[in-house]
Amino acid sequence: MSLRRAPLPSIGASVALAALVAITTGCTTQAPPVTPSPSVTYESTYVAPPVTDTAPLRGTSVEVGSLAHASIAAKIDNHPDARPQLGLEQTDIVFEELVEGGLTRYVAVWQSTIPELLGPVRSIRPMDPDIISPFGGIVAYSGGQERFVNLMRQTPVYNAIHGQPDTASTFYRLDTKSAPHNVVVKAREVLAAHTDLAAPAQQFAFAPDVASSTAAKDGTPTAAINYRFSTQVSGSWGWNADTATFLRFQGQGADVDSSGTQLGATNVVVMRVPVSINRDIPETEIVGTGEAWISTGGATVHATWSKESPTSAVHLADDNGVAVRLAAGNTWIELVPLAGSVTFAAPAA
Repeated sequence: MSLRRAPLPSIGASVALAALVAITTGCTTQAPPVTPSPSVTYESTYVAPPVTDTAPLRGTSVEVGSLAHASIAAKIDNHPDARPQLGLEQTDIVFEELVEGGLTRYVAVWQSTIPELLGPVRSIRPMDPDIISPFGGIVAYSGGQERFVNLMRQTPVYNAIHGQPDTASTFYRLDTKSAPHNVVVKAREVLAAHTDLAAPAQQFAFAPDVASSTAAKDGTPTAAINYRFSTQVSGSWGWNADTATFLRFQGQGADVDSSGTQLGATNVVVMRVPVSINRDIPETEIVGTGEAWISTGGATVHATWSKESPTSAVHLADDNGVAVRLAAGNTWIELVPLAGSVTFAAPAA
């Protein structure tokens, strides 16, 4: 017996059969719809910090380009008849130095904030070129012995001198003080006339705040700094925790600015310096090296100061040879003669 294969259904029959199955079963051949994944919108909340510069003489953060101008230094009178002086509360750095008669004068430097008026200004002295040269910029003073004026003119600093044609409109005498303690300077106008001068280089290593400074971290707690330049001049700095500054005293009283507010400093640097006599004029020898103390944040660290040349900045290193970091803020530097004295008082128990 022979077997016969059943014939295959035609294509048309197959389609009809599939349609019949779909109808009888309720099914469809359509693919199920695809649900698209929801799109995710991401909004960052990160805010980039502002780009800042560092104030070269204070170490504070400032708006970029806001201090792209020169510094102005001045020889400031510290005779009792000159007090209170103008502009000292706005200084970046102040040097106190011995002059004749056992008195002291200041070399004050402004760059972060320029006062409208500064002074009274007095005459230049032989150590001033070495102190002021590292800042460049401008120096304002009332004149001086020709030999000292010539030394100052030989520095990379513009000399603005009372009585010269270029200062006729920017230097004048106050009616409220007696000569020679009354010559003041229109500091902003002087600076505006010399926009070609460069900003100063950074002078010291800085920490961002008081707590991070070398003295605050590694120093000995200090309530007061007492110094003596001569039998005529002594003073002190007292720590004030409320303002996080050392407040200034001269003799037995508070040293105040023109508004009656006591002067203060974030950093107080004491440098012991040799003083020679230059034809009857005391001359602080600041190019060299010597002992120093830096006080910040209510504490003091021992250090060594050095200055390699007239145009180089003063370098401060701790007893391990590491650069001392000052706190961001203003600095007063006491150039105490070796014949003078300095002591540090601990806080009361």
